[in-house]
Amino acid sequence: MGPRKTFILRAYYQRTIYMCALLSKPKDTLQTLIEGGVRPETPHETIRNEIKARLAKAQEKETEYESTLQALFPNAILDIEVLESLVTSLLAGNHVLLFGPSGSGKTVLAKEVLNLMPKDIWVVDECPVQDHPFSVADPAFYKRVPCCPFCKTKFGGGVEDFDPRAVDPKNVVTRRSRIREGHGFARVQGSAEVFPDNLTGTINIRKLEEIGDPMSPLVLEPGKLLQANRGILIVDEVGKLPLGTQNVLLQALQESIVSPAKSRETFPASFISLTTSNITDLDNINDPLNDRLANVYVGFSKSHARNRLITEMASAKAMTTVLYPDTLFDAGVLIIENWRQATGELYELSEVGSNRTLIDIVTRAVAHAQIQGRSAVDIKDFRYGLTEAMLSHIRARGGDSYSRDKEAVETFLKDRFNEGMKAAADAYWCRFFDEDLKGNKDLSARVMADGQDVSNDKQGGKDWLRFVDHVGKRERYKGGLADDAVAKRVFKLLKKADVFGDLK
Repeated sequence: MGPRKTFILRAYYQRTIYMCALLSKPKDTLQTLIEGGVRPETPHETIRNEIKARLAKAQEKETEYESTLQALFPNAILDIEVLESLVTSLLAGNHVLLFGPSGSGKTVLAKEVLNLMPKDIWVVDECPVQDHPFSVADPAFYKRVPCCPFCKTKFGGGVEDFDPRAVDPKNVVTRRSRIREGHGFARVQGSAEVFPDNLTGTINIRKLEEIGDPMSPLVLEPGKLLQANRGILIVDEVGKLPLGTQNVLLQALQESIVSPAKSRETFPASFISLTTSNITDLDNINDPLNDRLANVYVGFSKSHARNRLITEMASAKAMTTVLYPDTLFDAGVLIIENWRQATGELYELSEVGSNRTLIDIVTRAVAHAQIQGRSAVDIKDFRYGLTEAMLSHIRARGGDSYSRDKEAVETFLKDRFNEGMKAAADAYWCRFFDEDLKGNKDLSARVMADGQDVSNDKQGGKDWLRFVDHVGKRERYKGGLADDAVAKRVFKLLKKADVFGDLK
């Protein structure tokens, strides 16, 4: 036998030994979980304990209250009142309705709750809906969360005669699972085409005929509610669901059970439901369903710093490849904040001032500079990005409506553009004046004089280096322009915005 055949046989022999050892390894059972200190929890209890543990840890470190709440939802940059309302709703064991204007961050916040949820769970092995092992053999937990018909038949001899007190925990084989799409997490996008079967699931008649056993997990096709069992269900635009579909969701929230179509049996549907709705669809949510949901209003942030952070987090990559001066960045945020104050939450115009618009301003301005062959965004690029981003988020009902709303946006920009530019430029220079120049007016005058020389392609003095250093620390740009060239462009923008008054 050659060395190659010897090597292959040895590898096959070692693999066989490994597989035999793996298959002979005793599986975990409910008894081993009990002995290991595992205790039964519903999804609401799991997330409640997680929140309490994180809050306690933050209190030990004496972390500020606002920072503590924000740390629970790091990607949802919202006013602290919104986060506080959501946290108290979850601690109270509620299902939640996040409502507010379009583009305010409702879906992002719902996903953050999913990220907060611990993902590792113990489930009954081979169970089609991931039954909790304690549901099978713990009478107290069974009353709260009954196990599915399959597990009742497997461990108790039948659905009608099942008694968890008669089940030996040593016989309940378990496995560790992880919450993921279709297994402890499901998402529904509200629309008129989402029928009750999409949520409840159904019995596959063809598979039933092939297998002949209605209790087999192979004949059940779990719907979204059963897929969410043991975890999180996110329903976007819940008010757009048909009334019959809303009623199916209502039953699950009330009783934590679901009856799949074509089935006479009920299955567990123990999950946390996070639903979202725009303000205009609230009336479409039936009252009994809304009564089961803790309503949390998610509006646009009133904090300028938070609005900046929302935009920075989403567009950071674009601003590193092309110079996007911070004064233009700040101007975009200020102008959208002014728009929000001017228009409120009118349906057709509310999304014009959304968080998505804030982000689109940056990406469109950068794209415009790139197609023009520029390595830096100038005022023309910025105004283009601002205008296009705002116009593209009009939700008009028809041609006349769009023309009217388009005129409203263009009139607003004509009246407020220079004002926003001036406010952002003033803030930029004031920060430099306070932080780097320590309020020294004489030094400020020398920096302005140096900046004027540099703008006219002359050599700047030593005081000019203070501004160059400030710009280098403040701008996000990581491209090929030299620091001095970047500072020159920023200074020219400040001058165009009339920050320096009579300086020409």
